[in-house]
Amino acid sequence: MAKKYADLREKMSPESRARAQAKADEFLKEMALGELRAARDLTQVRLARKLRMGQPAISKIESSADMYLSTLRKTINAMGGVLEIRAVFPDATILINQFSRLGRSKPRVSQSANSGVRSQ
Repeated sequence: MAKKYADLREKMSPESRARAQAKADEFLKEMALGELRAARDLTQVRLARKLRMGQPAISKIESSADMYLSTLRKTINAMGGVLEIRAVFPDATILINQFSRLGRSKPRVSQSANSGVRSQ
C-alpha cells in the first residue's frame, strides 16, 4: 500500500526535512521548458491555444536546445511570466535589456555576495 508523503514527512528528523526542502528548492530553480510548463499546470494543448499554434509546435519548442529569443519570450509570457536574460559574472549579475519588448534605459547591476551587493 502506498504511503502518504505527509505521513513519511512526519517521521523525518528536522534536519532531514530541511535537507529535503533545500533540495526541492534547488530543483525548482532550474528546469527545462516542458517541466516549467507542467509546473505552471499547463498542458501543451492549453499553451498552444494561448500562443495560437498547434500542440506539435509546443512539443518542438520544448525539445529544442536552440530557439529564437522571441519564441522563448512569447512562450514564457503565455505561461504568465516575463523572460529576463542575465549575464552572470563572479562580481556582478547584469540584466541584458535589449531583448525586452519594453527595454529599460539602464542595465540593472547586482553584485555577488562576495562583493557585498545582493542579487535580485
